[in-house]
Amino acid sequence: MLRFVGEGGQELGGALTVPPACGEVSTRSNSRTSGSRKDDSVPVRRGGNTAHGPAQIFTFRELAIATKNFRKDCLLGEGGFGRVYKGRMENGQVIAVKQLDRNGFQGNREFLVEVLMLSLLHHPNLVRLIGYCADGDQRLLVYEYMMLGSLENHLYDCRPDKEPLDWNTRMKIAAGAAKGLEYLHDKANPPVIYRDFKSSNILLGEDYYPKLSDFGLAKLGPVGDKTHVSTRVMGTYGYCAPEYAMTGQLTVKSDVYSFGVVFLELITGRKAIDHTQPSGEQNLVAWARPLFRDRRKFCQLADPLLQGRYPKRGLYQALAVAAMCLQEQAASRPLIGDVVTALSYLASHPYDPNAPTAKDSRTCPSTPRAKTHRRTTSVPDAQHAAESLMLNFPDLRKDTIRGAEFERDHTEGSGSSSSSGRNDGLDVPQLLAAPNGKAYGEADSVQKSTVKVGAREK
Repeated sequence: MLRFVGEGGQELGGALTVPPACGEVSTRSNSRTSGSRKDDSVPVRRGGNTAHGPAQIFTFRELAIATKNFRKDCLLGEGGFGRVYKGRMENGQVIAVKQLDRNGFQGNREFLVEVLMLSLLHHPNLVRLIGYCADGDQRLLVYEYMMLGSLENHLYDCRPDKEPLDWNTRMKIAAGAAKGLEYLHDKANPPVIYRDFKSSNILLGEDYYPKLSDFGLAKLGPVGDKTHVSTRVMGTYGYCAPEYAMTGQLTVKSDVYSFGVVFLELITGRKAIDHTQPSGEQNLVAWARPLFRDRRKFCQLADPLLQGRYPKRGLYQALAVAAMCLQEQAASRPLIGDVVTALSYLASHPYDPNAPTAKDSRTCPSTPRAKTHRRTTSVPDAQHAAESLMLNFPDLRKDTIRGAEFERDHTEGSGSSSSSGRNDGLDVPQLLAAPNGKAYGEADSVQKSTVKVGAREK
């Protein structure tokens, strides 16, 4: 059984057992893997290259040669850990090398956590760790190279000569990223809380295949009777769940909230925090909530760069999923397995702009971002949108449907500190189930927190 031990010999919390390297998770499992690892250290080896083999140890000289001495033209990007360079090994393998910034926010602890996590956790939607270097005071991580870069770049730094992400690609990316989280939450034992889910940490490979990266802030989740783990608040402002930012109490539902923020970024084309927007529109979730409550404004949440090329019904279903993930009460959010079910449906029903126009497939007119929009009258009411969501995702509903409430019993999952750790139901939020499109009170607005997030703001 592997234990995380940090500098000074202190245990980083819990032990981790994982199932063998496996293919893509397509169905949700309620069972936990009972096997454990007997080794007390991470298996390493020098040289070679296997799909999911033990981490290799590289010398600093090897990586300096691979990156042309960390030349500027090899620089791929920069984050809280440090700079990332593109490199090529002597055998021709293209790699990405992340070099620790010794003056940055993250240090040896995060380096160790990432090596341990990615040495043990293998899934098609998690980036593969090839190896690492720990020569002297140098700390470098070596990953598979993701040719299309980060989701953040494609959403916000798209060159004029490049087409923006289309609707089908956005749903595919969201579904794949959710499957990565599902593996961490439901297959690792105890569950692994990612804690830094954001668009810059979703890397894209060939055909926009998404993989989660940067596991330096990952934390082992609660076990036994515990409903949460208490920890120093870390992460990126705008993505942190409100209960975690205010109390430091972490659950898998904290990741679900962060996923909701990223999914809303995919739908709207807006950043989680954007100080270039007018006052009142700089926080994505705060801006979106009033629009959620008015059925006539649903279309204003669609990214204008889509130019109306998306299915109206699919938009409402996607907004319903995002709204459920963004519920302020952690216990009210869905489990990530349920999100995977919903998004797999959306991704498996691609939008065809050449298909005959039907009542449920008409698109809304595109509108400029952050502006006052004209009201549309062709939008189905919120009640219909909510019902469409649950009827199309039968696994998400209970046998009995009462009015606008749709519930499902769960036998596992972690809640907030005030819950028993079990999700009592997957409810369509009132903001989407409001009869006749009536808005609810301002109690639904985002709680403003003065807690300073401990990592970096990007």
